[in-house]
Amino acid sequence: MIEGNAAQNFNDEPIFAAELTPYRSLGSKGFKVFLLIAGIMSLIHIAVFLLIGAWPIVFFFGLDFILLAGAFRLNYHAARAREEVSVSRTDVSVRKFAPSGRMVEHRFNTFWTRFSIKRHQEIGIVSMNISGGGRQTDVGSFLNRDDRETFAVAFSRALATARSR
Repeated sequence: MIEGNAAQNFNDEPIFAAELTPYRSLGSKGFKVFLLIAGIMSLIHIAVFLLIGAWPIVFFFGLDFILLAGAFRLNYHAARAREEVSVSRTDVSVRKFAPSGRMVEHRFNTFWTRFSIKRHQEIGIVSMNISGGGRQTDVGSFLNRDDRETFAVAFSRALATARSR
């Protein structure tokens, strides 16, 4: 005997699922190496300026290094944001995770969902929105140009496939 939830889950299997994450070109090991090199360079400059008697400049080199490290830390913290997008026969789900871990979920009926793309002639896709039932949400705003194009094609196909089943 098949219970209602089991039958519903069978018919509602995802046709499409994607996890969108911001691109960061420098990994954690590279970040540590970069900070080590920047720190060594700052220490060398601090020593030179101390030797010539320009000790007030030492504070500026220290402040520069602290600001540089802080900016990279904030950048890596922001990189923890992600979005999970899935399409099934009956449901389109967009789950947005903030860097703090807070999650907001948007759900749309597949048959009433509209996927709109705004393009710029030179840049390509500048924004993507999913709307339906009087609600809308943006998706993939942190993606680079090529990833936005790839996602838009794949999501559009998945939405068309879900509607045709």
